[in-house]
Amino acid sequence: MGSGRNAPRPAPRAEDGGDAASGERPDGLQEMAARYARRAGLEDRYSLLRPEVWQAVQERQRAMIGLLVAHGMSDLAALRVVEVGCGAGGNLLELLRLGLQPQHLCGIELLPERAQAARQRLPAAVRVVEGDAAAQPIAPGSVDIVLQSTVFSSLLDDGVQQRLAATMWRWLRPGGGVLWYDFTVGNPRNPDVRGVPLRRVRELFPQGRVDARRVTLAPPLARAACRVHPRLYAALNVLPPLRTHVLAWIGRHVAD
Repeated sequence: MGSGRNAPRPAPRAEDGGDAASGERPDGLQEMAARYARRAGLEDRYSLLRPEVWQAVQERQRAMIGLLVAHGMSDLAALRVVEVGCGAGGNLLELLRLGLQPQHLCGIELLPERAQAARQRLPAAVRVVEGDAAAQPIAPGSVDIVLQSTVFSSLLDDGVQQRLAATMWRWLRPGGGVLWYDFTVGNPRNPDVRGVPLRRVRELFPQGRVDARRVTLAPPLARAACRVHPRLYAALNVLPPLRTHVLAWIGRHVAD
C-alpha cells in the first residue's frame, strides 16, 4: 500500500548508464529506437476499435486489478508509479481511471515523438521524461510500482535487459513491486523482438517474488478469429497454451 508521500523524487545523481543530459544512448537502446521506428504505420493494428484489441486490453486490465488487490495495493490514490517505456501514455491513462493521482505518476520514454504524444494526452501533473530509463535520477526506494509493458521483448541485448531490470528494482520501496506485461514467445516473422519467458523474468529479478498469470490470446490468432466473429476471442482464450503473454507482480520483500 502506498505511503502517501510525493511522486518519485530525484536522487542526488543519475544512475550509471547513458547520459540523459547529452542524449547519448547505449548501443542496445540505439538499436531499439531504430526497431521502433521501423514499426511506424502499424498503429491501426492496435486500435481499440478492433475487437481483438479491446478484448485483450480488458482482459489485461481485469488481471492487473486482481494483482494489485492481491498484493495490498488498495490505497490507489497514494501509490507512486513509474512506467518504463510509457509510449504515448495509454497505460498511464488507465491508471488515472483507476484512481491514481497524476502527481504520483511518471512516464519515461526513449523516443521523442512518443514522449511528446504522452505529454499532449496526459494531465500536466503527470511527469513525462524523455531518455534512457536506466539513466534517470529517481531515488532508490521511492517508488511503489514500476510498470513495464512490452519493453523487455524489444531489448535484444541481455546486458541492456539486466541493466534496466536492476535499475527498476533499485527504485522500488520494500513492499512495492514491478508490474510486468510482456510476451513469452518469439515471432519468427519479426526479428526486432524476442519473447521473454518466465524463467528469464526470474533471472532478471532474482530477489523478487513472482506472481504470474498467462493472458492475451496470441495476436495473429486473435486477429484471424475476430475476422470470423469477435466472440471467438473468448472461446479460444480459455485454452492457456494459446495465451502468449505474462502479466506478473514481482514483489520486493519488506525486509529487502
